[in-house]
Amino acid sequence: ADQGLNKIPDEVTDRQALLVGDVLATGYWAAHISQITEDDTVLIIGAGPTGICTLLCVMLKKPKRIIMCEKDEKRIGFIKEHYPQVLTINFEDYDNTGEYIKEITHGGADVVLEVAGAEATFRLAWECARPNAIVTVVALYDKAQILPLPDMYGKNLTFKTGGVDGCDCEETLRLIAEGKIDTEPLVTHTYPLSRIEDAYELFENKKDGVIKVAVEC
Repeated sequence: ADQGLNKIPDEVTDRQALLVGDVLATGYWAAHISQITEDDTVLIIGAGPTGICTLLCVMLKKPKRIIMCEKDEKRIGFIKEHYPQVLTINFEDYDNTGEYIKEITHGGADVVLEVAGAEATFRLAWECARPNAIVTVVALYDKAQILPLPDMYGKNLTFKTGGVDGCDCEETLRLIAEGKIDTEPLVTHTYPLSRIEDAYELFENKKDGVIKVAVEC
């Protein structure tokens, strides 16, 4: 408690702070270690709750261009509605998404953040990166992933990954208080505690365009 808790500022509501210690901590850490500059094209793979929080934190870095790659049309629609400046790509629409992204980015993204957690998205992350790019992996996988080094030879990529460091919660709370981060649109559904089983069922089965569910006591 002495090291891992932060007081919520008076200007921040409980609902605004709800994601700070979880997916927002992941997104902030991912953006921080990715060394994003204002000249970069950044590709984020996965537009679930963690991917959107990563997007919010990447936007703080003001890169030249942000692309989000996702297969769920409802999540793509959510991004288009709330963050119209972000280019979205459904990687199921292309025979070779990696080649398409390299084409529109003129050689590949400067920074790739993998937050989806599938074997195909792990491969897509390094395929879409330009030579000498940074690939940040914060996704969780069901099984070990393999780096096919012969296929990657000459790309000279820097991989960054590991357990999420949640030491920046005080900073993210300050950014929320200043209006620079807004995670409230991600809380798409609210349930009373008496219906928590319904909330879990909705979230687990990704019904009704759910992103995150709040449970109120």
